[in-house]
Amino acid sequence: MTDRAEIGVFGGSGFYSLLDDVEEVKVDTPYGPPSDSFFLAGVSGRRVAFLPRHGRRHTIPPHKINYRANVWAMRSLGVKAVISPCAAGSLQLGVKPTDFVVADQFVDRTTGREDTFFDGPISSHVSAAEIYDPTLRALAIQVIREHGIEVHERGTVVVIQGPRFSTKAESKWFSDAGWEVINMTQYPEAYLCRELGMAVVNISLITDYDAGVHEGTEVVNAMSVLEVFEQNAERIQKVVLDMIARFPADLDALGARAALEFTRGDGHAMSPNDIRIFETGL
Repeated sequence: MTDRAEIGVFGGSGFYSLLDDVEEVKVDTPYGPPSDSFFLAGVSGRRVAFLPRHGRRHTIPPHKINYRANVWAMRSLGVKAVISPCAAGSLQLGVKPTDFVVADQFVDRTTGREDTFFDGPISSHVSAAEIYDPTLRALAIQVIREHGIEVHERGTVVVIQGPRFSTKAESKWFSDAGWEVINMTQYPEAYLCRELGMAVVNISLITDYDAGVHEGTEVVNAMSVLEVFEQNAERIQKVVLDMIARFPADLDALGARAALEFTRGDGHAMSPNDIRIFETGL
């Protein structure tokens, strides 16, 4: 497929509805259909691909998202760097609803999700130690702060299976571990981006205090999450579009692609011909 974009955004229609000359494109993948069509547009001289991860009408629950198809399709369009905003709960009193968190780590508590492109015969082990790109994280923090939004410069997001919210016992467990954020979609989305050599940055939009384990906070419910998320929608749209305008000119210099070079289990350098994802058009 011909390259059509260089920056990707996993986000809803609020992003591309603000833009002119938006092109809707369907992408086929070896892993089945993505969540929706992609919406391609120009933003400040950059070509950007937008994909609503839950579908444009939010019909796909987090445990049913075809993450491999979404990420593979994004890369097939030419994308080299991804912005991955998400609604999230807080596990710490100091991280308040309406705050933004630029996560630097995740903890995976999901089950059964297809979470790698490396199904054999080549065995590859891609490091997730620094899963979120430091250059893009610094940019996100700067832009969010300039927009007057309370931002936490780092945080660990624990990713649960969904669609149910945590029990109080689970929420206390996560909070006692010192983790700041809870979400249902960052894994395997962020890691799959890493496997395909795309730099990724997360912005967690805090909507609630999870299971209400902290004194004086209410137990989370879907209605309260939606209300706060809608309040945040305009703010995250402006932040993301401003970030795109300031992205580095050379996205290859971020090093996400180079990080794949020595990941094969046999110690050899990876060749683009090693694995099916490259053989089928990447």
